[in-house]
Amino acid sequence: MEPLLAVIAFVVGALAGAAGGYVIRGVRSNRLELEVEQERLKIEALRKDAEKQAAEMRHKAQIDAEKEAEARREKLEKELSRRRAESDRTESRLKKREEQIDRRDEAILRREESVETKEKRVEDMLKMAEHEVKAAEERHREVVRRCEEVSGLSADEARKLLLQELEKDVRQESAALVRRLEQETREQADKKARQLITLAIQKVATDHVSETTVSVVNLPSDEMKGRIIGREGRNIRALEQATGVNFIVDDTPEAVVLSCFDPMRREIARLVLDKLIADGRIHPSRIEEIVEKTEKQVLDAAREAGEAACLELRIYDIHPELVKLMGRLKYRTSYGQNILQHSVECARISEVLASELGLDAQLAKRATFLHDVGKAVSYEMEGPHAIIGADLAKKFRERPEVVHGIEAHHFEVEPRTLTAMLVITADSISASRPGARRESLESYIKRLTQLEDICKGFPGVEKAFAVQAGREVRLIVQPEKLGENECALLARDVTKRIEAEVQYPGQIKITVLRETRNVEYAK
Repeated sequence: MEPLLAVIAFVVGALAGAAGGYVIRGVRSNRLELEVEQERLKIEALRKDAEKQAAEMRHKAQIDAEKEAEARREKLEKELSRRRAESDRTESRLKKREEQIDRRDEAILRREESVETKEKRVEDMLKMAEHEVKAAEERHREVVRRCEEVSGLSADEARKLLLQELEKDVRQESAALVRRLEQETREQADKKARQLITLAIQKVATDHVSETTVSVVNLPSDEMKGRIIGREGRNIRALEQATGVNFIVDDTPEAVVLSCFDPMRREIARLVLDKLIADGRIHPSRIEEIVEKTEKQVLDAAREAGEAACLELRIYDIHPELVKLMGRLKYRTSYGQNILQHSVECARISEVLASELGLDAQLAKRATFLHDVGKAVSYEMEGPHAIIGADLAKKFRERPEVVHGIEAHHFEVEPRTLTAMLVITADSISASRPGARRESLESYIKRLTQLEDICKGFPGVEKAFAVQAGREVRLIVQPEKLGENECALLARDVTKRIEAEVQYPGQIKITVLRETRNVEYAK
């Protein structure tokens, strides 16, 4: 019984397993069919969406194409309209041009007709004129023949005699006219020159500054002299070696004399000595320290002096190196005249002269202000200070007119511009005005005596006088020995002799006077 039941259970289990597997396969089959159906539906939906989108894109593309075609059509219509309008305008211009040409042709035809008429009239008048000329020539020959019969001279002889008389009269009148014009021109030029120079000097008022080659430093007591000299003279040797100035300690009470040809070095030495006296510590190391600081101080003061001069003259674009060099001229003198003040004074004079003459006042002022810049380095470089200054101005890119004015102000180069002549004139006025430069009475009298002696040494000179403080020499000559032409040669020879033998600032005018007197007595 139990084995049977086991067999039955086994059979039932097998049948149940087979039925379950079949069911499972059926379920799986149905599921696959559902998934396939769903995928088909999705594909169908995607296909419909794609067809719909394609239809929409075709519709949109069609609309865009229509719009683009419409825009192109409108653009073409506008272009055609523009070209039609342009063509119409061109046609209108051509039509007007044709009408103008037609009118010109008509005018030309009328003018040709008028010209032909006038030519015919002119030919008739020429024929009449030729006839009248022939008649006039015949009458002229008849008059000449009668005049020759009456005067007893031929026509050529009478013409020659008449021309001689006319030439004599014209020569006399022209000589008198030329002499009168020369006299009037000379008087007017002298008058105008005096007015300009007087005006320039009146507008410029500067102080007279005199310096020598020595400076005196006052001491608080004579005991300070020993401290300045130092043990075995080491302090004074250190001072002289550091400054390049001679310190003269003599019997002058409470004073030390500083001697040097360079005013800047002398000024540095004076300031150094003042500082050492005020400080009280005088020894070689302290001296070197004070000298170094004082040199920088003096250079700064020179630069400030140059800037102040430029500011005073309203010249604002000069190179800084040139400004420094101009400031160094504060410590330079010429015949006792401070060169920086002389440069400022010259610049003002040339500005006034240029304004009165209608020239470039700023250019003249600039060239005149810089004309002595070469003196700032003339101790360091060889050559005339005018050429040195011109090279410096060219180096720092000054205008060619300024460079030429600097190099020509002492005639190292022949002046070629009016600006250069203004520089020369202003320099002469500033140097020769009363009180500008100082010279000793002995040298002054010696120079005037030398001038008169040179002039009296020439043959035919009766008297010679140096006037205007030596600025003019007047020679009175013997009229029976020297004529007018000889007087001109005498003036030139005297000028050359003075230039070669006499040292003088500015210029000297040579005037030769010749007077002829005829005396008779009526009885």
